[in-house]
Amino acid sequence: MSLLTFKGGVHPLYHKDLTESKGIKEFSSLPKEIIVPLQQHTGAPCNPLVEKGNEVLAGQKIGDSDAFISAPVHSSFSGKVTAVEPRVIFSGISVLSVVITPSEEQKKMSIETPADLKDISPDTIRKIVREAGIVGLGGAAFPTYVKLTPPKDKPIDSVIINGCECEPYLTCDHRNMLEYTADLILGMKIIMKAVEAKRGFFAIESNKMDAVRKVEEKLMEENGIAGKKRAESPVQIALLETKYPQGSEKHLIKAILNREIPSGGLPSDVGALVQNIGTTIAIARAIRDGAPLIERVITVTGTGISEPSNLRVKIGTLLGDVINECGGLKGDIGKVILGGPMTGFAQYKLNVPIVKGISGILVLPYTQVVPETIMHKPCIRCGRCVEACPMQLLPNMLGSYARVEMWSKVDSYHLFDCIECGCCAYVCPAKIPLVQLFRVAKGEILMKRKREAAALKNGK
Repeated sequence: MSLLTFKGGVHPLYHKDLTESKGIKEFSSLPKEIIVPLQQHTGAPCNPLVEKGNEVLAGQKIGDSDAFISAPVHSSFSGKVTAVEPRVIFSGISVLSVVITPSEEQKKMSIETPADLKDISPDTIRKIVREAGIVGLGGAAFPTYVKLTPPKDKPIDSVIINGCECEPYLTCDHRNMLEYTADLILGMKIIMKAVEAKRGFFAIESNKMDAVRKVEEKLMEENGIAGKKRAESPVQIALLETKYPQGSEKHLIKAILNREIPSGGLPSDVGALVQNIGTTIAIARAIRDGAPLIERVITVTGTGISEPSNLRVKIGTLLGDVINECGGLKGDIGKVILGGPMTGFAQYKLNVPIVKGISGILVLPYTQVVPETIMHKPCIRCGRCVEACPMQLLPNMLGSYARVEMWSKVDSYHLFDCIECGCCAYVCPAKIPLVQLFRVAKGEILMKRKREAAALKNGK
């Protein structure tokens, strides 16, 4: 089986050995408090459905919105609502949140699902997925039912389940593939049925051959596949080169289907749909069991954590409580990151909640962190960022114009095609914070566009 890949990218040290062989553990403690933000997804924030003093059950919907691009949120514990107020989340912004004190006795609510899954319709699948509050668990947190509702003039013929997990340190998707293979394959079938796709691919990097074998064995056992030649099956395994950011949906589509998403376009523009491993399993459990998305598997890792683990955590659990569940911090800590080292967010306090899109907690000792007092140097025009950029952009030019706030020039270099993977900053010998510059530039350009649109609307 030949390895598929794309042009560009980098090969960082992966450090997955800390947790890749450790099975998924349950979070055993009862937190004193949880914080459930009412916006854990791309799109419109939810409106609260509860108020201070209400008693709630685990799985109860506590926030929803009428907007098309949104996703409801649910309480992950039974308990009492002690506040509905803004709280700071992992990105540093304040979001209206429901604060709950869990009770000793835990009771669950579930979503109504059909008794027979064989005859379930695509519309019913989308309805249940939305009601379950499922979003992309790879980080983008885009509402999944929206992805399962492609435009009628853009039919989906191929579904790709993203099992690459190319971000260093993280292993939660790897463990999900090994431990919940049956749920994963059921989720694939449900997604293919929802969008009426004729073929599906499990995209797995070559450093996870145990997952490749496990998925392959399970596919052989499935009804309708056993006894057939695997090459004739509508569901295949795509083996990809171990490279970052191999798990980017644009690059998966290019590597597997040899289709290129146009600038500003979406996977549906080329007849493809990409879903994360955790998202696919969550879909299976929502449809089969009526389970809303109130928990997820995360990797807690790094040499600054006492017991690196893959842990099933309830949404809303505080970062500090998760760290304590894994034995606490160890040594002189330099940085705590929610997510991976390439795209994660460094934290300045430990009382932020775990939300749907968080796939890991990385704790690094001071010796592995570049001190903030060390300033970056001028660009030496070496071109390493250009060579590494998987989107074939010119990060050096984007960075130069962003630093002097020439937003129109930045925009002209296709800034919004940047996926913020961090490859450019990783290879930059001058240590220029390119991704941070690009994020600021995107915000400024979007604000400028809104002002111009408002002025045009008002006739100015």
